[in-house]
Amino acid sequence: MKLKQFRLAAAMAAAALSAAGAASAANAPSVIKIGTLYAGSGNFAVASQAQYKGLEFWAKRVNAEGGVYVKAYGKKIPVKIVAYDDQSSTSTATTLYNQLITQDKVDLVVADFGSVLTSVAIPLAKEHKMLLIDPTGSSAGFFKEKTDYLADVSIPSSAVWPMPLAKFLEQEHIKKIGIIYGSNDFDGSQADTLKAEFKKVGITPVFDHAVPTGERNYTVLLHSAAAARPQALIELGYLPNDVAFLKSLKSSGLHFPFVFTIFPGQFKQLMEKNVGKDALKYTYSYPAPPMIKYEKVNLGMNTDQFLKAWGKTHDGAEANFVNAGGYNAGILMAKAMGTAPQFTQTDLHKALLGMSGKITTVLGAYKLSPTGAQLGQRLPVAQFQPQKDGSLKTVVVYPASHKTGDAIYPAPQG
Repeated sequence: MKLKQFRLAAAMAAAALSAAGAASAANAPSVIKIGTLYAGSGNFAVASQAQYKGLEFWAKRVNAEGGVYVKAYGKKIPVKIVAYDDQSSTSTATTLYNQLITQDKVDLVVADFGSVLTSVAIPLAKEHKMLLIDPTGSSAGFFKEKTDYLADVSIPSSAVWPMPLAKFLEQEHIKKIGIIYGSNDFDGSQADTLKAEFKKVGITPVFDHAVPTGERNYTVLLHSAAAARPQALIELGYLPNDVAFLKSLKSSGLHFPFVFTIFPGQFKQLMEKNVGKDALKYTYSYPAPPMIKYEKVNLGMNTDQFLKAWGKTHDGAEANFVNAGGYNAGILMAKAMGTAPQFTQTDLHKALLGMSGKITTVLGAYKLSPTGAQLGQRLPVAQFQPQKDGSLKTVVVYPASHKTGDAIYPAPQG
């Protein structure tokens, strides 16, 4: 009798699960709407469009396979990207993020490139209880308190970016250091980290100057910095800042033994085109994936596979870090949707946290703090060293685990 009752109960449970699964499938949306913004013009246009192309690349690939598998509905569902142009304006971005959430009723929100354009999305996500997928907004200020509505999926918090750089300068016994940085969360948090690390070893920068994010004329600043005779000059800015800084340095005729900028390690080809190879000779940067390769991954494509697939669908163009960041955001969202038991914002957030420390992608280790900050692979330090054929070789000089050659210091003149 007990055996019959057990079998009956098991059959009823199986039937209930089947009915629930059928109901979930019946209630499934026809598409998963992913809302995002991009900058068609303005300060962030180049990097923003690169990130958007990476997200589009992921969406096209997943739709070619029938869509993304959503565990809550027990089936694959195509994804649809709903995107608007914020023109690099935070006020426009605020309006458009709000439109995506309240009018378009998107299922997930992906932030535009960088900390400035991500900053206005964070309070809106919290207000509307929407999970914000953050590919490249890395300001340390975003992650001071725990939230269910923010996940930094593709880039380490900018507060930890300069730590290898600080350690390298200490290792090389470079003590007279000048810093020029943008007065925004992304650059300011890096400057704060550098100064804090220098303070630990008794170093005070000989030149320390903040500039507006829109700064494009560095000539006077460079002459002021040169008067302090730094052994190293570090410029922390966005892509247009780096271009303007390196152009100003080249035309000034000034020489510094060590020069560091952020974005040549992410957009090397673009920087070579915009400032010239001569302006990049012997300078340093953070070399970012896919410049740094990851062969062993357990989610998505590895570096070589990604580069090959990207080139095939983009007329042979070489992928950059921000392209990879957009793609990376997509594969992590897909993994979360395939893992979360219910399609709710909190369940998707829990799924992203639950993957922390277990996944390696084209961008390296995926590890989230409880507040949603990305703590994965830290960016090394590399130098662009000229070769006999006129090319610039990216030589990783720190840390030892990534090192491919020795730094040439001080940089030769001429």
